[in-house]
Amino acid sequence: MASHQLLTAPQGPFQFAGTPTSIVGDMRCLIGNCRKAQDELAKSVRPEEATFANVLLPLVHSENALKVESHILQFYQHVSPDKEIRDASGEAEKLLKDFEIETAMREDLYHLVDAVAKKNEQLDTESTLLLGKQHREYIRNGLRLPIGPKRDRFKEIQQRLSQLSIQFRKNLNEAKLEMWFLPQELDGVPLDVISGLEKGTGDKEGKLLMTSDFPHYIPAIKYAKSAATRERFQLAYENKSVDNIPILKEIVMLRDEGARLLGYPNHATFRLEEKMARKPETVNVFLSDLQSRIIAGGRRDLEVLKQLKKYDLESRGEVFDGHYFIWDNQFYGHLMLEKDYSVDQQKIAEYFPLDSTIKAMLEMFEHLFGLVFVEIAGDERSKLAQSGDGNDLVWHEDVQLFCVWDNEDEGSGFVGYIYLDLYSRDNKYSNPSNWNLQPGFVREDGYRHYPSTALLCGFSKPTPKKPTLLQHGEVVTLFHELGHGIHDLVSKTMYARFHGTMTVIDFGEAPSQMLENWCWTPATLKSLSCHYSALSSEYLKAWEEESQGTSPPPASIPDEVIESLIRAKNVNGALFQLRVLHPSILDMMIHQPESHEALEKINISEQFNKIRKDLTGLDGPEVLGEGWGWGHGDGNMGHLVGDYDAGLYGYLYSKVFADDMFQSVFAKDPMDGKEGRRYRYAVLEKGGAQDEMKTVADFLGREPKPDAFYKDLGVS
Repeated sequence: MASHQLLTAPQGPFQFAGTPTSIVGDMRCLIGNCRKAQDELAKSVRPEEATFANVLLPLVHSENALKVESHILQFYQHVSPDKEIRDASGEAEKLLKDFEIETAMREDLYHLVDAVAKKNEQLDTESTLLLGKQHREYIRNGLRLPIGPKRDRFKEIQQRLSQLSIQFRKNLNEAKLEMWFLPQELDGVPLDVISGLEKGTGDKEGKLLMTSDFPHYIPAIKYAKSAATRERFQLAYENKSVDNIPILKEIVMLRDEGARLLGYPNHATFRLEEKMARKPETVNVFLSDLQSRIIAGGRRDLEVLKQLKKYDLESRGEVFDGHYFIWDNQFYGHLMLEKDYSVDQQKIAEYFPLDSTIKAMLEMFEHLFGLVFVEIAGDERSKLAQSGDGNDLVWHEDVQLFCVWDNEDEGSGFVGYIYLDLYSRDNKYSNPSNWNLQPGFVREDGYRHYPSTALLCGFSKPTPKKPTLLQHGEVVTLFHELGHGIHDLVSKTMYARFHGTMTVIDFGEAPSQMLENWCWTPATLKSLSCHYSALSSEYLKAWEEESQGTSPPPASIPDEVIESLIRAKNVNGALFQLRVLHPSILDMMIHQPESHEALEKINISEQFNKIRKDLTGLDGPEVLGEGWGWGHGDGNMGHLVGDYDAGLYGYLYSKVFADDMFQSVFAKDPMDGKEGRRYRYAVLEKGGAQDEMKTVADFLGREPKPDAFYKDLGVS
């Protein structure tokens, strides 16, 4: 792509020059402008004169303008290395949430929107959806409660929930437990990890420092031969966010109280009313049916793994006590793959260096969806920065920035910007995730505002001798999250609130889940792969030193390795799906209690541990006499305080649509560019601007079916 197109983009990238003062000040200004627009509307239009054009359009235009900057002002708290900036961003989010509650409970605006709803104007699909959702939002925010104590209490609940959610996420981002180990206690952990550890001094002399963060936790829990070491990591990870436990309980209690004030029997009923599932009974039946189909397979998986553990311990002269613990599962899972399926994840990772894998993924998206990605770096950044300092275009020096265009066949139009922030650092949100920074929409002047989106990961940084290497599961996750980014980029809606991934929760994962299938396709894996020793002479020399004279490996991953990997795809698959069911069932339990008093008595952490044990059969410290309160993994469940309350089932529910779309359209040729573009325009472009079931049915040419979902799970 020609570099001059960077200079002619109709919209420049955002300038990340925020300071603690400006972040809060900018949010106050945005809120002030939006409130002024609402006040003027309420003064100038009477209910009998209300129309979509003079009520809904002014409201949505002011909402669009707010979202252009507010997403980024809140985003700083998850990525900035500066504590003052993170704190200011959290304060800005609190200001915004309070304003959103104020807006949602404005009686004068509700009467205007209610008047428009009663006129039954002929509107396009997206505008009809906007009107219906806006009207219901006022009702769902208490405006049919009588003015007085009940309505006041409902507002108090919403404000308190906002404060608690912000604090929960802050605690989660900043939580980290440190642990010191003797080198022999880390036997089995990859040398790449060990070589980068801080060495102790003084009373820590001879020890190595590790933390509960993913770059340490995952390799330790998967590869450490010492069960005691793995147990320490498991307990550290599950208890790193213990400060969130009372916060989560208060959140759940307040949600239940708020739902009951509105006349709902519980929070799940309130939330699901606006989702594809519509009611808790649908979700409960879905989860129960799935559990019944896979529970027996899960127990068979567990028994095989137990026997592997028994054999492993006895071969080392140790005694097997009959227990298979939570911290055993990843270790023996990977051991089984190596022993029975010739799948060595560390060797496979050598074929997926982060940088070259990302590059290959973007090239695939270019081919499938008719896009072009051009990195903005060096002097190009400085040219686009208002200050002349290219660092202002990103929030951290690690961040890559890409300008995205349609290719020539699709008209060479500008699409938007995508940011990649891939490496772990202190106080950064570390779970792989995609974040909308600026939504796309049609501005008041009729021109389009283009989207910006960001991918966050927590990978270890490369070293002089080896780049960052991805295990196959990480390749799948990266493809999934980039899929959210593509959805965010190519969506074209009129209104910001329906842009990209802003669909109903129980459909939102489907587009990215469908793309995961590409990571199980031989040709795709081949094209994504490049052995790190082929990247540079320095890496080749380092590989030769480590491999002690072994012949250089092929540049692309060998066919027999791909075959072994695919053959092992569903190994322990039933047990894995039971682990996925675990948080979904907990989520539904705490959001549909029999009564408010019954919810008060629930110990969420204990239920978290009990449900996991009942579903998976995996032992925890409870079998050693420590009771059910040994761990607080629920304190790490950030999704529960985001938009996934009574919605975690959506990860499984949406996979029904994902698998159906892949098997019906792409399985025969995953790289079919014609079908890729049809998918782009029929599904991704729609965002949440029409009923999601219609989106899927239109793409498939029929109603979706669960057959492919259950077939992929290996159950009937």
